[in-house]
Amino acid sequence: MGIGTAIVLGTLLVIVVYATMLYNNLVQLKHNVAKAWANIDVLLKQRHDELPKLVETCKQYMKFEQETLQKVMEARSKVFAARETQNIPELGQAEGALRATLGHLFALAEAYPDLKTNQSFQQLQARISSLENAIADRREFYNESVNVNNVRVEQFPDTIIAGMFNFKQAQLLEFGEAEKADVNMKQLFSV
Repeated sequence: MGIGTAIVLGTLLVIVVYATMLYNNLVQLKHNVAKAWANIDVLLKQRHDELPKLVETCKQYMKFEQETLQKVMEARSKVFAARETQNIPELGQAEGALRATLGHLFALAEAYPDLKTNQSFQQLQARISSLENAIADRREFYNESVNVNNVRVEQFPDTIIAGMFNFKQAQLLEFGEAEKADVNMKQLFSV
């Protein structure tokens, strides 16, 4: 084998190894996005399971606030539907509505001293608040994973491999203006 053939074969080997590395990195990024979504999904399911318990506890005390409890359950259903279909934009809107109704529910609980001191209510409120914080953390991680994936899918030379093997951009989990706005404390505590 001549030197020219060895150089060509060596160059081809380097190109194949480099392309394989790019492909493997893109696969890893795609799976990081899926894993980040799965982490959010687990927390949403946990919160979905806790909300009926909270509503039932509140029903015992908040006899005149059925509309608020109904809104919480409707918002819960919308989040569940968006989560099941993995409709990211719809999930963002549904999450905003659920957070708003939960905030209103917790604010209304201030007007019911017996409810506020109920141990089940306190535990459920703490659990749901903890889940909300965890969901916020996971949303941040998911969006970071999506961002890294999307940048790599567009970057040269990764875009060549991404196009050849049909790697797609993922969608960021974004929220509506209502969720981004400052909380109106006066409105929350007007009972």
